[in-house]
Amino acid sequence: MTALTDTLELGYSFCPNDTFIFYALSHGKVNTPTPIHELLEDVQTLNDWAGEGRLPITKISYRAYFSVMKDYVALRSGGALGRGVGPLIVARGEQGDLNGKTVASPGALTTAELLLKIVYPGVQIVRMRYDAIMPAVERGEFNGQQIDAGLIIHESRFTYHTHGLSKLLDLGAWWEGETGLPLPLGAILVRRDLPAQMQQALQSAVRSSLEYAWKHPQEPKAYIRQHALEMSDDVMQAHIDLYVNEFSLDVGEEGERAVRELYRRAVEAGAVEASELPLFVEDSQQP
Repeated sequence: MTALTDTLELGYSFCPNDTFIFYALSHGKVNTPTPIHELLEDVQTLNDWAGEGRLPITKISYRAYFSVMKDYVALRSGGALGRGVGPLIVARGEQGDLNGKTVASPGALTTAELLLKIVYPGVQIVRMRYDAIMPAVERGEFNGQQIDAGLIIHESRFTYHTHGLSKLLDLGAWWEGETGLPLPLGAILVRRDLPAQMQQALQSAVRSSLEYAWKHPQEPKAYIRQHALEMSDDVMQAHIDLYVNEFSLDVGEEGERAVRELYRRAVEAGAVEASELPLFVEDSQQP
């Protein structure tokens, strides 16, 4: 393809679903409209950077997306939506009503914290990096502050038992019971000031990258393992199997409805302001 701009930085997380999806794109296995330089960071950092408009294309949580819609628009491909994928609230034992209690959260702009506040509007929040939450709940404190429960995301849903923790509530199951829709977790965004042709070409490139990974599932494994921290191979594969699905290839009509419903509830909760901007890049493959 003919390059439309200089090299673009693409931000995504260390999580296996992201490294699986973006392996082919970042390793030159698929056509891209311009050279891509990948930049891996935790999702909360990417959320914060999006607020600064730092990257032209980036993975962030849907909750964070709703706060930066004037600058970014979501691609239809590469995101994380699904059923059985939601954040969990865990604790050392039964806690009862969490209103007034202290819950460790992975970040103010995570979809997880938005759901937590919708279910328990009176909860007290202590924020920390997502991989510090389970140890903090296990100890019952973080920097001298009492921690009653934790809000866990990513691979933590597969490993919380090893910290002696039990599940209090599956917020994804709650969402599905409330709405009948899949839960939107993360989106791939591009800057709205990029030309429409570029936005659509990047969308096609992300879709092609995922299709390549599905066709060559063994090839990305070393790259995924390189960034998977101390995750076991089984947990790494379970993470991919859970978070990479048909909604990752294209959000589809049902996924769009899910995102619009989450956005509506975020506005209703006073978390974000309403906007009439399009939520997704137009799909050039549609007639």
